[in-house]
Amino acid sequence: MKKSIRILFTILAVLALTMLLAACGGQATPAPAEQSSSSGGEAAQPAPAATEESAQPAGEEEEIVIHHWYHQYGEEGTLEAAKRYAEEYSKMTPGVRVEVTWVPGDYFAALNAALLTPEGPDVFELQTADVSRVRAGQLEPLDDLLEGVKDDFNATALERVTVDGTIYGIPMIIDPQLVYYRKSALEEAGLDVPQTMDELIAAVEALDTGRVKGLYLGNDLGSTTYLLYMTTFAAGTRLIEGDKVAFNTEKNALMWQKKQELANSGHLLVGAPTEWWDPGAIIDGLAAMQYIGLWATPAMVKALGDDLGVMPWPAVDESTKPAVFIGGWNQSVNANSKHVEAAKAYVKWLWVENAEVQKDWSLSYGFHIPPRKSVAATAEPLQSGPAAEVLKLVDEYGDTPSVLWTGAMDAAYVDAHSEVLLKGADPAQKLAEAAETVQAELDALLKQ
Repeated sequence: MKKSIRILFTILAVLALTMLLAACGGQATPAPAEQSSSSGGEAAQPAPAATEESAQPAGEEEEIVIHHWYHQYGEEGTLEAAKRYAEEYSKMTPGVRVEVTWVPGDYFAALNAALLTPEGPDVFELQTADVSRVRAGQLEPLDDLLEGVKDDFNATALERVTVDGTIYGIPMIIDPQLVYYRKSALEEAGLDVPQTMDELIAAVEALDTGRVKGLYLGNDLGSTTYLLYMTTFAAGTRLIEGDKVAFNTEKNALMWQKKQELANSGHLLVGAPTEWWDPGAIIDGLAAMQYIGLWATPAMVKALGDDLGVMPWPAVDESTKPAVFIGGWNQSVNANSKHVEAAKAYVKWLWVENAEVQKDWSLSYGFHIPPRKSVAATAEPLQSGPAAEVLKLVDEYGDTPSVLWTGAMDAAYVDAHSEVLLKGADPAQKLAEAAETVQAELDALLKQ
């Protein structure tokens, strides 16, 4: 009886947690791969829920139907591509048919509800393989799919799908976030690329001409969740280490203080007509530098050409190193599927073995990094210019939050940071308060 109650509470916790993650972004990249809200192709409609396949005539084997769910990507052509991959696999695999469901609106709400029923999808997307889903028995281990090729996957991307040493998802795309800048602006001001927060603060002031501001971090002055993760890593700090909160450090308090200085300097762009994930601010000459993701690189290169440079978020001081935030989407298999092995074989073909599909999905519709190193190394659009530099920076400085990091933890940390950044609160005090809240959440999670 107690075990049944624990399972029920765990499942309910997954539902509440993931709805919150979908609302606040959690660990995931907000745009375009993870915050897309409209499709440039045909109007996306959910496919019918999975049902028992109709009975086959005597003597014939029952057809296996794999139901594959995607959230609604914003890049034109993605729906057609997903259907094309499914059709290709269905044709080459006798007795197996893959059906694609394109979920508009609140993907996670739909997914959570479906996974609580026997009719849930066989294959689906996740941003991370969180602990609550694993404890609820929703995710099938996929370690065997990576035998012999695990080392060819970006290690940070694999961290996002690994719980207690077991892999529960196959990375589909990597979406890094960094700082892009106008090379000519730095040259005219006699500046080198900033390596530390003090150098960044000085550069932002020097680059502010009045008409062109020094840096754009978004209209919220840089309180965005993903930037907060990146600056935490650049303070030499982790969010969680083992079973303990790790972000309440002197270096992280110093990072928050430096960000507070930036926010109060008057040299950041505010009131921009576009948000941080859109490259309009740097393209239109409103700011000399902008925090944004790799996805915007083609538009910036088209507008700025060789004048575009890219850098990681600077280290808090000389004792730490810069950071790049790693987000992305991953493919998981429903542990309660009637066709687990068939679903795993399909996922392996699509995201482990098929280099052409991985290149196509990452670079033909949007602009992302294929998670397999060998595939990324042979993807022509990533071999020159700022994109090639991003590949190097991702390998050297890429980092991502722990899979133990939950929506409730995120809310406490983000709220504390916003108090410091926007209301002038004391960094050390707010970090301590957030750490106490997050530790309580972590303790409760680990007791499930």
